Amino acid sequence: MDWKEVTIYTTTAGIGPVEALLEEHGVEGYVLEDAADFEEFLKDTEIYWDYVDEDLVREKRAQETCLKIYLPDSGEGAKQYAGIRASLESLKARDEAHAWGRLCTETALTRQEDWEWGWKQYFKPFPVGRSFLIKPSWERVDDAQGRRILEIDPASSFGTGSHDTTQLCMAALERYVRPGDALLDMGTGSGILAIAAAMLGADVRTVVDIDENCLKTARENAEKNHVSIGRGLCGDALRDAGLAEEIGAGYQIIVANIVADVIIGMAPMFAGKLAAGGVLICSGILNERAPEVAAALEQNGFVILSREESKDWSAFAAKK
Repeated sequence: MDWKEVTIYTTTAGIGPVEALLEEHGVEGYVLEDAADFEEFLKDTEIYWDYVDEDLVREKRAQETCLKIYLPDSGEGAKQYAGIRASLESLKARDEAHAWGRLCTETALTRQEDWEWGWKQYFKPFPVGRSFLIKPSWERVDDAQGRRILEIDPASSFGTGSHDTTQLCMAALERYVRPGDALLDMGTGSGILAIAAAMLGADVRTVVDIDENCLKTARENAEKNHVSIGRGLCGDALRDAGLAEEIGAGYQIIVANIVADVIIGMAPMFAGKLAAGGVLICSGILNERAPEVAAALEQNGFVILSREESKDWSAFAAKK
């Protein structure tokens, strides 16, 4: 079956009335794009970004709040759509203050195969570092050519292995992880780095992320790969002293694929949590910020072992 994508334009104030309208017409699921969420996101996560693309900011701020629904491309779906449009006209007539926006619709046809599979054609197995082959669950690999297969599916969490920062960290893990090393993963995302470390023999004891969904996704991905990634802790260790203490210490390896400002801010914490001779692997660092990160690490007693870089990004390995 094909589907009709219906976009209903409104405002943040109009979300509630439109939700009620859709419920009356038997629509229980929708995608909400609230323009106010982007401003809140920028405010709440400012510390985690080295930069935000100005063109993206302008584009997002120009977008209207909308709700997207999917109706079957059939006679029954057409009837449902007609009813929704009539109700929107009635809602618009009641909105004397014009607080609920345009309350108009746009439609597009979405084919079933595009809905389910279209985006997946772009995620194919690929090698990373000396020993890994990253693949999604729906792709079959007949000959891994001696590489370890790490299966990861794109979900709501960052980290499919395709980004330079992830690959730089994985290559560093191959170089520095020894079997039995106690490991801490700060900013675990999809869990890919913790999983890679576990496959290399590390004792992954703790993974941390500010998003609870990331911890759930990381655990699911670890189960797919038949490894353990220890306990998951949720929160911001820079701002939550209790969480920072709960993370513990004595790790032989810490991996942190975050951003420069957070790595700089956490440098004293990393120094306190590493065992003597332990190694910090960190990335998410734009090349132009690398000198700042190196200086912060050295000021906190680290010795830089290596700096690897791609076109835009750097990764450090530093020893306590």
